[in-house]
Amino acid sequence: MWRSLGNLRGRVTRGLRFRLTLTYLVFFTVLLSFLGLFFRQTLSSLFDSQLRNILNEEWGAVHGYLRIEKGKVNWFYDREDPEEALIVDRLKHIYLLTDQTGTVLEISGHYKDLGVESPKEIRDSIRNKETMWKTKKDAHGVSYLIRQASLLGEDEKPYFVAIGRSYQEGERLVEQFTRLYSILLPLMIITASLLGWFVAGRALIPVEEVARTAQRITSKNLRVQIPYRGANDELDRLIDAFNRMIERLDASFQQTKQFSTDVSHELRTPLTAIRGQLEVALLAAKTTEQYQEAILNALEDVERLSQTIRALLQLSQAESGQVILQKQPIDLPPMMVNLLEQFGIPAESGKVKLTTSLPAHCVAEVDRIQIERLISNLVSNAIKYTPEGGSVNVALHDRVRDVELVVQDTGVGVPAESLPHIFDRFYRVPGARGEKSPERGLGLGLSFVAWIVREHRGSIDVESKPGVGTKFTVRLPKGDVGQIEHSLAAAERV
Repeated sequence: MWRSLGNLRGRVTRGLRFRLTLTYLVFFTVLLSFLGLFFRQTLSSLFDSQLRNILNEEWGAVHGYLRIEKGKVNWFYDREDPEEALIVDRLKHIYLLTDQTGTVLEISGHYKDLGVESPKEIRDSIRNKETMWKTKKDAHGVSYLIRQASLLGEDEKPYFVAIGRSYQEGERLVEQFTRLYSILLPLMIITASLLGWFVAGRALIPVEEVARTAQRITSKNLRVQIPYRGANDELDRLIDAFNRMIERLDASFQQTKQFSTDVSHELRTPLTAIRGQLEVALLAAKTTEQYQEAILNALEDVERLSQTIRALLQLSQAESGQVILQKQPIDLPPMMVNLLEQFGIPAESGKVKLTTSLPAHCVAEVDRIQIERLISNLVSNAIKYTPEGGSVNVALHDRVRDVELVVQDTGVGVPAESLPHIFDRFYRVPGARGEKSPERGLGLGLSFVAWIVREHRGSIDVESKPGVGTKFTVRLPKGDVGQIEHSLAAAERV
């Protein structure tokens, strides 16, 4: 799988980088094209607005200089003043003056080239008394903006006046902008493509690292971690998810490896014993009784072998998440009284005093079956490793935030160097004495205890001194007393 991922890495990354770059390219092309059209339209609109303002100012100047009386047109200004003469010449550059019937009184040559309005259009304009704006083109295709309105003469009669200005300068400016932008647009698109290719490559570096790390991972090397970038973005979340996946795979491989090691280690001794017993029986047994004894001994070892395999499978299923806890509020003292009664006979036969210190009520949020297994394992171990005349005490305390279970004995104790390993599978304290069972345990009981405490999100502490005794303290989450009272009330009603 990892090799296939490594082989695909280059193609996938290059394809993703190309697609990201193409996305940047399309986005920038559309954006720059839109901006070019927007600025072009804005520039044209600004020039049109400026031209209208100029014509409005010139219309005010026409009011000041033009006098019409009984059809006679006079321009009153100081002809010796070159500035006023220039202004009047500019007003008359594109200029039309007619009476209310449409008869032309004055017209400039440029306006004549643009075409004179029809008498009907002139009459309608005078009748509406509104300013009208028109765009006209001459024979050379140059556009002009025309301002048309009525003007009262000295005789109080309306006259039609039109003045205009050329769009040529604005059109030339817009054309220059369009030409320059058309040259710059491909350069900007190429620059955006190169920038997008570079940015996409930088953004995909963590993906490359994931691929390279995946290529290095094997079943013997599952502790490789990809360093975080510290950006707390999507790529960091991808790296975190990948690292967690590797941790889960490593835990699974380690569990499988440990299971295989444990099985091979624990099965080797009974299998060797069975084989030895059968070989001795074949070589030395001569009577039916001797053969039966050899077979019985072999069957005992086979039973021990079956117990070991069952315990290993149960623990493996529990640690792999196949066992789901059914947690509920349970009042522990009544349950513990019934459970501890089963240990009265083993304690009495071993001349061990079994005592309890239990409150009237103490509710914990636990799985009943697993808690019974936890208590049984701790109490049976305490009785097993406590010599004659010793004592085992089981106490339960209802704390503010949790429930505390204490199993304390006056047994052989555990050396300090062995305490960190007592919850490991198949671990037995070296040279331990005082175990009254003729057969040593499998070394799996405390492993079950550790798993049960961990799955209940609790804690377990061990204190022990050789020759003095051992004390196990288990803390479990508290339960809701109200739920138990509600259940009991419902049961009574039924």
